[in-house]
Amino acid sequence: MEIQTLLLFSATAIPLICTPGPDILFISSQGLSGGISAAWKANVGVILGYIAHAILAALGLAAVVAASPLLFNTIKWIGVAYVAYLAIKMILSALKAGELKLQTVSSTAVITKGFLTSFLNPKGLLLYFAILPNFLHTSENVAIESLILSATFITSCIVIYGIVGVIFARMYRNSSYSDKKRRISEGVAGGMLTLAAVGLANS
Repeated sequence: MEIQTLLLFSATAIPLICTPGPDILFISSQGLSGGISAAWKANVGVILGYIAHAILAALGLAAVVAASPLLFNTIKWIGVAYVAYLAIKMILSALKAGELKLQTVSSTAVITKGFLTSFLNPKGLLLYFAILPNFLHTSENVAIESLILSATFITSCIVIYGIVGVIFARMYRNSSYSDKKRRISEGVAGGMLTLAAVGLANS
């Protein structure tokens, strides 16, 4: 695969990655409410969701989703409901005063939430169906090309989402934490997830 093709694909994919959506807002909210560790765990979960999309696309299931409005909308609204659930849960926690406790959130729980957030967003799956094929050359090994492009996309996501997570985690780390600030950060994070749910619903 030519380097020009990779650069053009990256130039197409990176603006999509940077556009605020459920995935980037989830990672941001985790960084804001749980610090750098939570942000990276969320990033790992989101990336696992993208890897699952890549596998499904390779199996041809992306085409099935794209061709079935009912299936597409079912996946979409399950994703909306899940992100909305996370938002409501965080907002309710923010509204509840109590003793400040340093809680260690299960790595598996955060990674699972990140995975479901990205996996239940059908737009991620359709990226492999609608955009990636435009950069494949049928005269070459399509499977290898597809893997290279998928790896390029996923690597870009790791870097960009990682930077975003660190930025929001710094806000968490640079403040002397108190129950009041805990409630504020969780409220803001819940609001960000609400925006993610609304954006997903309107997509």
